[in-house]
Amino acid sequence: MLAIKTKKYINAVIEAPPSKSYTQRALIVAALANGKSIIKNPLFSDDTNYMVSALKQFGVEIKKKGKNLVVYGINGRLKTPDKNVFVGNAGTAMRFLATFASLADGDTIITGDKRMQQRPIQDLLYALQQIGVNSKSSDGFPPVKIFGGSFNGGNIRLKGDLSSQYLTSILLCAPYAKNSITMNITENLTSKPYVDITLDVMKKFGVDVKNINYKKFMIKNNQKYKARNYAIEGDASSASYFFAAAAIAKGKVMVKNINPASKQGDIKFVDILKKMGCGVKKGKNYIQIEGYSLKSVDVDMNEMPDVVPTLAVTSVFAEGTTTIRDVPNLRLKETDRLKALAFELRKIGANVEEMQDGLKIKRRRVQKAIIETYNDHRMSMSFAVAGLGINGIRIKNPACVKKSFPDFWEKFNELYKK
Repeated sequence: MLAIKTKKYINAVIEAPPSKSYTQRALIVAALANGKSIIKNPLFSDDTNYMVSALKQFGVEIKKKGKNLVVYGINGRLKTPDKNVFVGNAGTAMRFLATFASLADGDTIITGDKRMQQRPIQDLLYALQQIGVNSKSSDGFPPVKIFGGSFNGGNIRLKGDLSSQYLTSILLCAPYAKNSITMNITENLTSKPYVDITLDVMKKFGVDVKNINYKKFMIKNNQKYKARNYAIEGDASSASYFFAAAAIAKGKVMVKNINPASKQGDIKFVDILKKMGCGVKKGKNYIQIEGYSLKSVDVDMNEMPDVVPTLAVTSVFAEGTTTIRDVPNLRLKETDRLKALAFELRKIGANVEEMQDGLKIKRRRVQKAIIETYNDHRMSMSFAVAGLGINGIRIKNPACVKKSFPDFWEKFNELYKK
């Protein structure tokens, strides 16, 4: 358990860690490319380590060289793993590898920890079945057995409302299907910026996707990835905790290694803070937030679900009632984040109404609490920020941040230096 110290005023400069979303996608694409790619400044975390280990099981040689990863791509010719592929609770790895495994000639079992076995994958398996890929699962949940060698391509109807990762999984591997792929998205596609990240990485490695209003995606299989050197940009989700720190402590935080024009949806969190009353300054490779008195907001968070915990905690320090909408898929993350947030926010003195797709949060009188993190990295990091403004916040299982931000606590301590 970790006790968080309050801080009256913050004036800090923090470097954002590399993006997990970009790292995971670049690893898959570089593995499929023909030849040697250097991924510069990737994120080294539990989730990305699971991805690297899995790719090695499929015959991809990956070497760490200083702060870089050297990936020797195998031109879409995968070997079948000798044993089960274990991905812990890395949702991106589970979903991306399900399609990836279909390129191997044999059968692959992909599994994860207890929580991963509660996270749905049926919509992706059904989409793959439409183009020849058979599979077995535990009633639509991992472990998943993929019968490989049958990634035929063709037309797919895919539900887009649960997770954009199902779409990304097929997009990333589509150039290596036996025929071109057209995907028709039913329901409203959630988390569109994550699809933008996917298309961005694919384009940088030489593959174009025709995107028709996020309703239809067309990928011709006469394109293949070209090996290249590729630099990973900073992670907007991870930066959000330090932006929130400035807002809560009424201080000033500059986050470097962050692209204000990023395709990451979570970069728009700073626009929400501006609406709440913060000062925002953007440069070529940094964003600075200055905190003042905060007011509440009513916001649709569908395109930035990973910063919902950050906003929820920040809302406790704002006047009025903040409403967070259109994020029902948060119930399928590392934990049921809406339920977990509601419970822990009440502990620290908030009135919280839990809705099916969001939260309404109103400050009462803040108070100390022991925070249960549910082994969810984003719960741990968000409530750490609450501790800057509330005396007596203690965080259970602080080590769970290793999933996406292993040196979070070192960076967090930099907030106390001045």
